[in-house]
This record gives sequence, C-alpha cells and structure tokens, in this order.
Amino acid sequence: MKKLLMAAATLALATGAAWANETVKLQLKWVTQAQFAGYYVAAAKGYYAEEGLDVQIMPGGPDIAPEQVIAGGGADVIVDWMPAALAAREKGLPLVNIAQPFKHSGLMLTCLKESGVSTPEDFKDKTLGVWFFGNEYPFLSWMSKLGLKTDGSPGGVTVLKQGFNVDPLLQKQAACISTMTYNEYGQVLEAGVKPEDLVTFKYEDMGVATLEDGLYVLEDSLKDPAFQEKMVKFVRASMKGWKDAEANPDEAAGIVLEADETGAQNADHQKFMMGEVAKLTAGSNGALDPADYERTVATLMAGGSDPVITKMPEGAWTHEITDKALQ
Repeated sequence: MKKLLMAAATLALATGAAWANETVKLQLKWVTQAQFAGYYVAAAKGYYAEEGLDVQIMPGGPDIAPEQVIAGGGADVIVDWMPAALAAREKGLPLVNIAQPFKHSGLMLTCLKESGVSTPEDFKDKTLGVWFFGNEYPFLSWMSKLGLKTDGSPGGVTVLKQGFNVDPLLQKQAACISTMTYNEYGQVLEAGVKPEDLVTFKYEDMGVATLEDGLYVLEDSLKDPAFQEKMVKFVRASMKGWKDAEANPDEAAGIVLEADETGAQNADHQKFMMGEVAKLTAGSNGALDPADYERTVATLMAGGSDPVITKMPEGAWTHEITDKALQ
C-alpha cells in the first residue's frame, strides 16, 4: 500500500515538473469509507495526477452538508444524493449533476421480524428510524406514495430521527431503521442479529429508488470553459478509479483504510462495504441515465400535498462533461 502511495506521489511530481497540477476540491457526503473508494483509488494510483490534477478529497460527517460547503465556495464538486440536490436546487442553489457513478440504490428499511412488519402495509402505527440532513427525502416520498402520514397520528407512522448507527433497532426503539446495503445492514449482522430475524425493504424493489452518490457542481461554474475541462479530467480519472475498485475490491478497501486518518474504520467491514458498493456502481460508465433521472424526479414529485419538489427541474443535469470524459 505504501508503495502505491509513493508511486502516486512520484507520478504527481513528474507531471507537475513543468507546471503545477490544477486543484480540485471534492466534498464527500460522509466519512472516509469504501462508499467513496473510486476517488481514493484514483488518487492513490495516480489517475488524477496523470490528468494534471491535485484532488483534495474532503471527508464529510454528521455536521457537514455538501450543499452548504459548495454554496460557500469550499468545494468545486460534491458527492450528493439526487433528492437532496434537487431539493436544494428548487430552493435556489443551482446544483447540476455532471456524472453518476452509482447506477443502483443501496437504501433500505431494515426491520426486526418480531416487530410484526412483513409488508409495507404493516408500517402503520409503527416507529421507523429515518436519517435527516437531506437523506429523509426518499423516505418521505415513499410514505406519501403509501398514503401514510409521518406525524405520529393514528394510522400513520412515527418517525424517529435516527443517528448514523443501528442502535434504535438493536435496542428495539424502532420497528425498522434506515440502512444502506453496504454499511448499516452489515453492522446489524455484525451485532449478532441473524438475516432470518430481519425483514428488509430495498427502495429499488419498492419502485421508489432515487439516485445516490452523483457528482454535482454549481451551474455558474460550468459557464467557465476552463472549469469544464477540469471537470472532464476529474470525471475521467474518477471513473477509472471506480472501475479499478470494482475489479479489485479488497485492494480498494485497503486504499480506503490507508486514507482514513481517523483510524476508525474496520478492515473486514470495509471489505464487506466495497463488495456491496461494487454492485451499485456496476453498469455505470459515469454518464447519467435519463430514465433513472426521470424516475427519481417522478418519485420526488409524487408526494401528494407535500412533495419533495413541486415542479419539474430544468437544467439539473448535463452530459456535457461525460460526453468528453468518456470519449
């Protein structure tokens, strides 16, 4: 691993001998983990340096909203879920999707079988754990589709504002909690709960999946040809990193562990995560599929009297970057 990083540094020095590499500030949606392996692999193996880029990967966390970071000028590009990006766009922050490395959704509700939940109809009068900070939008759209109020009134559901852990399920504070296929679901299993004691509802299987982990920039930035070219290089190198991570998941997990300055990540969990993340990026070359975008928009607008977005977005995505990056 050290040799990989040293090689990347040597390559960066070589390519930067004639001129300094262009800086790209990338804000992640969450902490350093295999969810973002493609970017760490691209950095460690010199794919960014080959494009003349110095990519500064900035981890996220519970108190970091990527939309706020880019709005304040702290990032050139962010990793975000499309529901949050489109909600922010409707509120006046003109985010544009320039690439979509994740083809599939990893979002689920994971329930204890003993809670009596076996179908979505059983959600009535149950407590469900939900992440906020922009992650609540897919859940709210799904509940609206089911006709379930989320204010705790009879016949609806009670929403438990869930932290980024699985404690509410383990402590039986909620019948179901939000999980990702590649992260919290594994944490539940690692805690000793058996798969046969759980019932899972993948948003994708429920027909309410929305796009996750796309790359977004500000609309005004795309008016600058130099910025456009920098993003072309960034997306090209990033997708090279993602496909490398898919092909070499254990190595990718090791690169992520090396990059984690907190030392908080567990090697076995990161390998599990990378294996599951690879299933979500499989089938994507980085270009947004318009059908996936339209499905996401339709889901977000199908909220009855309280939809996540109230009008059809315009200019919320572009193929301009990936058309050049993928040539």
